[in-house]
Amino acid sequence: MNILAPSILAADFCRLGEQIGQAEAAGAQYLHIDVMDGVFVPSISFGMPVIRTIRKCTGLFFDVHLMIENPERYVGEFADCGADLINFHLEATDNVNGVIDKIRALNKKVGVTIKPETPVKKLEPYLHLVDMVLVMTVEPGFGGQELIPECVEKVKELRRVLADRGLQHVDIEVDGGINEGNLGLILDAGANVIVSGSSVFHNDIDVNVKKFLSQMRKAH
Repeated sequence: MNILAPSILAADFCRLGEQIGQAEAAGAQYLHIDVMDGVFVPSISFGMPVIRTIRKCTGLFFDVHLMIENPERYVGEFADCGADLINFHLEATDNVNGVIDKIRALNKKVGVTIKPETPVKKLEPYLHLVDMVLVMTVEPGFGGQELIPECVEKVKELRRVLADRGLQHVDIEVDGGINEGNLGLILDAGANVIVSGSSVFHNDIDVNVKKFLSQMRKAH
């Protein structure tokens, strides 16, 4: 199933609850929440208090993307404040299995993320343990960047590896520079969870979400 996950990094924080409601009413299924620590990535975004607050105003599935060093320190807190899936970076910990086990113990879905320069091969020991793989198609840490074309091949490779291992149920999420112009390319490569920030939250949210979903339904 193809899923749209608008990224609140691009939302207007003066109208955050209202804009989340608009995206949900238009049909978005997930909400993508980028958590940045200023160490693993240069930027600092938001943390548990924001997630806990918006959890009260929406029933959307919370896809929480941890761009933080040693994510094992905080998975319990993010689970407590409303995450449905906790997605951490392969590059951010020396104990990938330990982080997966902690998330599973909290009865949350597990995602693992790779940066543009990280090869798919490094994911292979963990693919049978996760629900989702997030392939970053920009350098993590900033919104509004253009998609790195070479990353599309990584999505294709990952989809082939999952198919070869009988892991077709594992979602492939793509985040970074996705818009109506390149959405078809990403879907054709094998991604089924699409993160978009600026292309959803700028201008008319209802129209933007419906355009994305229409294109995604046609590709399904």
